[in-house]
Amino acid sequence: MPDAPLQISPWMMLPFGLLLAAIALGPLRFGQWWLRHYPKVAGGLGAVAIAYYLFTLHAPQRVLDTAHEYVSFIALIGSLYVVAGGIHLGVKGESTPAGNALFLLLGALLANALGTTGASMLLIRPWLALNRRRLAAHHIVFFIFIVANVGGGLTPIGDPPLFLGYLKGVPFWWVAKTCWPIWFVATGLLLAIFHEIDRRNHLRAANEPRAQQTEPPGQWRCEGAHNALFLAVILGAIFIEKPLFLREGLMVGAALGSYFTTRKSIHEANGFTFHPLCEVVILFLGIFATMMPALDWLQANAARLGTTSPAFFYWATGTLSSVLDNAPTYLCFLSVATGQSGDISSLLLIPSFAADLAAISVGAVFFGAATYIGNGPNFMVKAIADQQGAKTPSFLGYIFRYTLPCLLPVLVAVWWIFFRR
Repeated sequence: MPDAPLQISPWMMLPFGLLLAAIALGPLRFGQWWLRHYPKVAGGLGAVAIAYYLFTLHAPQRVLDTAHEYVSFIALIGSLYVVAGGIHLGVKGESTPAGNALFLLLGALLANALGTTGASMLLIRPWLALNRRRLAAHHIVFFIFIVANVGGGLTPIGDPPLFLGYLKGVPFWWVAKTCWPIWFVATGLLLAIFHEIDRRNHLRAANEPRAQQTEPPGQWRCEGAHNALFLAVILGAIFIEKPLFLREGLMVGAALGSYFTTRKSIHEANGFTFHPLCEVVILFLGIFATMMPALDWLQANAARLGTTSPAFFYWATGTLSSVLDNAPTYLCFLSVATGQSGDISSLLLIPSFAADLAAISVGAVFFGAATYIGNGPNFMVKAIADQQGAKTPSFLGYIFRYTLPCLLPVLVAVWWIFFRR
């Protein structure tokens, strides 16, 4: 980010809004047209934003910084997708509502060790297989809520904003020690809501006539376990900052090593193709480019958005993280909270700052579940589920059928219990 905030015309946030509208309405209203032309839409709107920075603001460094962030993002998402696609976790039978809730809880815990992206890419296919006989939209959505977002709220490995906080001086275990009650309440409430929805789905499925089983019940097994080594390389590379692109090079190398050492039968068992990854690469290219004006306008005006308090930081960071990249949004509000002081370790001794930082951390992580584009794994999970024939809600359907009635009450409860005062 530049030292001094750029003065952005509010009109230049329009391409980002148009891209969000296209992602939301394109597949719903113009399905076939969108499928053919979404690369042109994302690329064209992104080009408008890039041209504005190059030729109007004369800020090529800002574009280069964003390009580096995009390459790092795609390297992480893509390498984890390829490596996880080389691990086939065989499942036995079908899961019950209680078994599903336990699976999601384990996924939430695993997200803090593998990151939300790593845990999502590793577990989404077994999750689909466990529920294949009664797979419904709520299975996909609550997997995104819990494993791809809220679950990773305890460690810097769990979600990119927390990792950036660690690099800025937040102690590694501070979030876990401070925010574990918040994580516990949010995860517990989401699991309870999921269990009730899934219990009703299970009862309906039990009363419906079932086709004669034609496939074997399967066994618990793990194939492609050698990919755990490549996974360890990717996770270790996250902590490398210099020299430039060494981190991304290690990730790409791990992905290539995984792909060429994994048996074709494992990829076939996982239904592995590069189509979901290509869709994410193209759409997020447009998102990263068009969100530059929005983020820079926020950087210049964040301090004037309202009274700085834990409630303000929670809702402001969270709301913007649901549609913007939550990592730079986290950094923006962190800079507002710290003011002129950059010594975070000293500021954490002040209870009011610790409360503000907890609100920023929780808001950035939890609200990423609010939309498909709120966090990188969300769209990837949807793409994999679509590829395997699952019924996933549309962009707006996701918000109106699940975010507002299921996730928002949990977010309000977190605010009421922890940040209202």
